[in-house]
Amino acid sequence: MAIATAVNEEAPATKFAKDQLRSIIERIERLEEEKKAISDDIRDVYAESKGNGFDVKALRTIVRLRKQDPNERAEAETILETYMQALGML
Repeated sequence: MAIATAVNEEAPATKFAKDQLRSIIERIERLEEEKKAISDDIRDVYAESKGNGFDVKALRTIVRLRKQDPNERAEAETILETYMQALGML
């Protein structure tokens, strides 16, 4: 009977690893839920801005540009301007 009990019991390290894994998974799931809620909020702000007459595509471009390093953005703008000028677009 002692053998059956020993087989069913988990080693402390195994139980710790399982608890740690469960904790990690639950944290990821919670963060995924928060990420979805934030995405929904962002979508709502864009919809509101569109309702107020703003161009959503332009807003998204501005948000993307503001994330860039100023030097990288200036370099990309210079290259774009050079190409557009070469094609007679300016």
